Amino acid sequence: MRLVLDTNVVVAAFRSRTGASNLLLRMADEGRVTPLCSTALFLEYEAVLSRKETRAATGHTLKDVAKVMSAFAAIAEGVDISFRTRPLLADAANEMVVETALNGYADAVVTHNIRDFSAALKLGLTITTPGDVVRRLTK
Repeated sequence: MRLVLDTNVVVAAFRSRTGASNLLLRMADEGRVTPLCSTALFLEYEAVLSRKETRAATGHTLKDVAKVMSAFAAIAEGVDISFRTRPLLADAANEMVVETALNGYADAVVTHNIRDFSAALKLGLTITTPGDVVRRLTK
């Protein structure tokens, strides 16, 4: 299953080792799902995880973030953005998630904020939560 993870899913994976977001990243590490990532999206993950307030909440150091991002880069499939859809969504930061999904032929966008991506449904994208993906894969 080819998935684009919204930044909130990656942050949630850091915040809780027992949640669906963390399990989804572990499934990616095991090769059960393929995360798709553009350069811009990767840099956003890294920037948000490196924020002082995020690190305070997760207990990770900048060195930890760098290690995780390196590991993520090794398992993610890079996506070049050939075409853009902007403006489509209310939050411009979510545009790169949609563009990565469309350009990478993703099976789904995984987010904790489905409503934020409702306009992308018109483009044929599947928008789902980490819990829904985990339930589907562990049946």
